[in-house]
Amino acid sequence: MYFKNTEDKMELQERENDDQSNEPFLPSLFLHTTFDFLLVAIKQELGTEKSNKQKEFLDKLKKKKITITSIHHEDKIFLGLRAPNEIFEDYQYLIKVSDACNWCKDENKITQANRIRIVHFILNNTRIRTNENLEKLKMEGVFETMFCLHEKKEQKNLQKTWARWSALFTPQPFDEIKSYFGEKVALYYLWLNWYTILLIPAAALGAVIFLYGLAFFNTSPLIKEVCDSNVTMCPSCDRVCEPRQLSETCTYAKVSHLFDNEGTVAFAMFMAIWATAFLEFWKRHRARYVSKWKVYDWCEEEEELIMEIVNDVECKPKEFKHSYFQSTLVLILFTAMLMVIIGITHALVVFRVMTASWFSRSESDFLEEKANMLAMLLGAVLHYVTIQIMNRVNRWVSLKLCDLEKLNSLAAKERSFTVKMFTFQFFTLFSSLFYVAFFLGRINGHPTNYVRLLGFRLEECHPSGCLTDLFIQMAVIMLLKQTLNNIFEILVPWARNFLRKKTARRLKRECGKCYRKFCREKQGRVEACDICKRRDWLRNYHLGNTDAFSLFNEFLEMVIQFSFTTTFVAAFPLAPLLALMNNIIEIRLDAIKMVRYEQRLIPRKTNDIGIWTEVLEAVGVFAVIINGLVIGISSDFIPRLVYHYHYGPCAKGINSTHCMQGYINDTLSVAFMKTNIKDEYMLKTNDYANVTQCSYRDYRNQDYSLTSQFWFVLAIRFAFIILFEHVVVVCKFIAAWFVPEKPVRVKNSRLHDKMERLKSELNDRKLGRPISTEV
Repeated sequence: MYFKNTEDKMELQERENDDQSNEPFLPSLFLHTTFDFLLVAIKQELGTEKSNKQKEFLDKLKKKKITITSIHHEDKIFLGLRAPNEIFEDYQYLIKVSDACNWCKDENKITQANRIRIVHFILNNTRIRTNENLEKLKMEGVFETMFCLHEKKEQKNLQKTWARWSALFTPQPFDEIKSYFGEKVALYYLWLNWYTILLIPAAALGAVIFLYGLAFFNTSPLIKEVCDSNVTMCPSCDRVCEPRQLSETCTYAKVSHLFDNEGTVAFAMFMAIWATAFLEFWKRHRARYVSKWKVYDWCEEEEELIMEIVNDVECKPKEFKHSYFQSTLVLILFTAMLMVIIGITHALVVFRVMTASWFSRSESDFLEEKANMLAMLLGAVLHYVTIQIMNRVNRWVSLKLCDLEKLNSLAAKERSFTVKMFTFQFFTLFSSLFYVAFFLGRINGHPTNYVRLLGFRLEECHPSGCLTDLFIQMAVIMLLKQTLNNIFEILVPWARNFLRKKTARRLKRECGKCYRKFCREKQGRVEACDICKRRDWLRNYHLGNTDAFSLFNEFLEMVIQFSFTTTFVAAFPLAPLLALMNNIIEIRLDAIKMVRYEQRLIPRKTNDIGIWTEVLEAVGVFAVIINGLVIGISSDFIPRLVYHYHYGPCAKGINSTHCMQGYINDTLSVAFMKTNIKDEYMLKTNDYANVTQCSYRDYRNQDYSLTSQFWFVLAIRFAFIILFEHVVVVCKFIAAWFVPEKPVRVKNSRLHDKMERLKSELNDRKLGRPISTEV
C-alpha cells in the first residue's frame, strides 16, 4: 500500500495495535470523514404515507450517489449525508468555464463550507413524485429538521480567537470566518466592523455637541428668560388643566437647550457627509477583501444556475417572467400595508391624547403636572411593543408578496424581500417620529378654535420647542430596542446552552463510552464510531436552529440602527455614541451566538452585502432631507436666527443687552377671553374667574390671524431647507467622486491575475494539456 506521508503509516501501525476496533482502515488521503449534512426524521410505521415519502426522498438522494448513514436514537432517525466527489468535480469545472471565475490555483480546492453549500442546494431542490421538496416535507412532518455539523477543530479555534468576551477589542479573523461560515457571514462582520470604527468620530462629535449644550445649561439667556418669566400660559387641556406660569417649565427648557442649539446644524451636515464617506470607503474596504478571496467577479445568479445543472443535468432554465397584472397587484397590496402601518401611528396619537387627558384628571399632583411628559413616554413604550408585533406581520406579508411576484432565482427573491421588509420596518419605526417632528403642535389650532380628536384636544408643543418631544421618543425607542434585544440575545442562548449541558450529560450516559484511540485523538483521519457520531450529532441537534433569516435579521437590525443614527440625528446627537457602544457588544455577542450556541449557518458565497448597499445609500439621501426638515421646521434654530438679525435688540441697534433678550416673549401670542379662562376652558376651580387673558406659543394677532412675522419666519425656514439640502447633496457628490470605489492596489492585482490566467491557458493549449479541475 502507498502512503502519502509517514503519518498515514504510523496511523496504520497504531490502528493495528488498537484492539477495540475491527473496522478497515483507509489513509486520510482517500477518506472524507465529515458528513456534509444531517437529516432528522421521526420513526414512522411502515406503509404509512409519511414513511413512503421518506423512503422516496432518500431513494432520490441515493440515485445522485449521496451516501446515507443512519443512526437511531429514541424515536428519531439521524441520517448523515455525504455527497460523492463527482458532484464537486462537475461544479468546479462549470465554475472554471463560467464568467464568475476570478482565477487562482489555490481556489481549485473544495472546502467543507463549499460542500455544505452545494449539498444544501441539492437537498432543497430534490423533489418526489408529488412535486414536494424538502421544505414542504418538513412542514408535513415527514422530516423534522436538517442542519450541518460544526467542525470541532475549527470551532474551537474560532472560540479561542474570536467568539469570546475577552476578545472584545481584538481584531476579527475575517479569513477564518470566511473559511468556516462563508463569504456572506464574513462580509457581514467586515461591514459591521467598518461601521463601528467609523462611528468613533461621529460619536465623539455628537458628545461634544451635547457637552456644548451642557456648558451653557445655566447661563443661556433663553433659559433665564423662561425661568424668570411671570407670563401665564393657557391651559393645555380642558376642564382639569389649570393655567400655569411659564417659569414652572424651567427644567424642560434646560433639557431642550441640550439638543436644540447652534451646534446641531453643523452636526447634521457632518452626519450627512459622514454617511456618504462611510459607504464610499466601505466599497473600497470590501474590494480589498473580495479581491483577496477571489470572488470579485462572483455572480450569485450564475452560481445558482451552475448548481441547478449539477443537481440535474436535464434541468431547464427558470425563464424570466413579467406580468403587469401581478406587478399592479403587488403594488396595491404593498401600498395598502403601508396605509395600515400609518393607521397604527394614528392610533398611537389617539392613545397619547387620551392618556394625557386621563393623567391631567388624576388626583395625583405628580401625574397632573407631568401629564404630557408621561403620555409621551407611555406612547414611546407602546410604540416599541407595536414594533415587536409588526416585525412578524411585516415578514409574513413580505414573503407573501414575494410569492406573488414569482421571481426566477433565490437571489432575486432575497433582494425583493429585503426591500419590502426594510420599507415596512422603516415605516413602522419612524411613522410616529414623523408625527412628533413635523405635526405635533402645528395642527392643534388656537384658543377659541382648538382641533379636537374624539372630543380631546390634540397635544401641544412646549413653549421651548418641540424638539425635546422628538428626543424623548427617539431615546426611548433606541434604548429599549438595543437594550432589550441584546438582553434577549444573551439570555435566550445562555438558557438554551444551560439546558443543553444537562441534556448532554444525560446523553453521554445513554450513548456509552468510546474506547477507540482514533476517536479520542479527534484527528479526523478515520471515520468516528457510532457512539461518537451519535454524541456529536445530538450535540449539534440540540443547538439553536438557524435558517435563511438568521443573518438577514442581523443585517436588518444594524441597518435600522444606521437609519436611527443618521436620519433624526439633529434631535438626538448622542445616537452615534449609543450605536457605537451597542456595536462593540453586538459583534462579540453575534460571534458567540453563531459559534457556540447555534447550529452552523449554511455558508453562502458572495462578493458584496447585496441590496443592503442600495438601501444604505437611500437612507443616506433620505437623512439629508429629514435632517434639513428637522432643523428648518422642528427646531427653533430659524426663529432664533431671524429674531437675532431682524427683530431682536441687536437688530434695532440696542447693544446694551444680549441679542436674544426677549425672544421667548416674542414667540408667544396673547389670547383674550370673551369672559374669563374659567368659563372658556370649563375649569372646575374658581381661582381664575377674574383672569381674562393667557399666552400661547404662536405668531398671531389679537383676532388670531397670523402675523407678518410668521410668514417671514416660514419663508426663511423653506429657504434654509432648500439651501441646506442642496449644499449637503453637493458635498455628498463631491465626497463620492473624491473616493474611488476600487483601490489602485486591487485594480493592479486583478490585472496581474487576469494576465497570468491568460498566459497559463495559452501555455496549456500549446502543450496540449487540458485545464485542471482537481478536488
